[in-house]
Amino acid sequence: MQKLGLGVLGLGEGRSIISAGVASPLWEVVSLCDVNEQLCRQRCAEFGLNNFTTSYDDLLRNKDVDVIGIYTPDHLHADHVIRALQAGKHVICTKPFLDNLTRAREVLEAQRRSGRQVMVGQSTRFFAPFIRQREHFETGAFGGLITVEAHYHADHRWFLEKPWAKQASFKWLYGALSHPADLVRWYLPDVAEVMGYALLSDNGRAGGLANPDTFHFVIKAASGKIARVSGAYSGPTVPTQRDSGMTCILRYANGASQADYHELRYAWKIGEQSVIEAFKGQEDYYFRFEGQSHHAGEYQNYIEYFARCLESSQTPRPDVAEGIVTIALLQAMEESTKLGQPIKLKAVLARHGLDEL
Repeated sequence: MQKLGLGVLGLGEGRSIISAGVASPLWEVVSLCDVNEQLCRQRCAEFGLNNFTTSYDDLLRNKDVDVIGIYTPDHLHADHVIRALQAGKHVICTKPFLDNLTRAREVLEAQRRSGRQVMVGQSTRFFAPFIRQREHFETGAFGGLITVEAHYHADHRWFLEKPWAKQASFKWLYGALSHPADLVRWYLPDVAEVMGYALLSDNGRAGGLANPDTFHFVIKAASGKIARVSGAYSGPTVPTQRDSGMTCILRYANGASQADYHELRYAWKIGEQSVIEAFKGQEDYYFRFEGQSHHAGEYQNYIEYFARCLESSQTPRPDVAEGIVTIALLQAMEESTKLGQPIKLKAVLARHGLDEL
């Protein structure tokens, strides 16, 4: 395979994809871009690169860049994705793909006109235990799926050091709950309705948050199957020996499985057989710097998956349509917390002219 040229926009959150691109035999990191020139120089020095720009237009004009990796604040994604597609670039965009559905139709049409591929960087799908859980699911060995439970709980008060995290545009529901919500949609793609509650904790309020930081939701699929999603982001968590920050549990007719993050742990049971799998020796691949606050191994997995999809003319997943429907689910969640009633996904999509998704 010929190496793909990667341009990275947003060098705070983009640090992991830079590391992934530098380490991958399928990619060449061509140029970095951020409005902060000092950060550009810092990232170049860190990763042995020498090409950067503070102008997104310059990055888009670079003929050696095949793919734009977008790691800017959530509310900027729609504009940055559209401009990249108009420039003829493929796109990898970090989650959440969008921060609402206002420009979703515009993004969808831009992708369709461009003929370029867009993948949402739902990194959890590309972490070893979740890869293993999915592979196990696809064997059918557990029997029929009954329900899904997914959560993401973390003490993210440190994140409020970022000035934009305290703005009204920043919402944990989109920035963090998009992980477990995506996991539910991975196994129940026909999600139809959601009901839930949200709270801005005392810790979150004291830290300057403008929006809720604590959530519990019940989701119903068109098939009748139900799922649960929860998240809490401004308080201590229990020891990891007892629980994981992020977990996906699948309960089946003949067994159950659980994938955990950050612990590189996967547990499963079929009949009388119970196993806990550990992915020893992979810590340095997944967590390359600053402990577990960055997870470049997942990014390397998904950019290499993206490259293979381009090579074989396959659509990478999650694509634009799947990414938009996940945002519709998150928007339905938000509406449910405000209205105190179940919200149907189709109604949210129809309201934004996205009936076909």
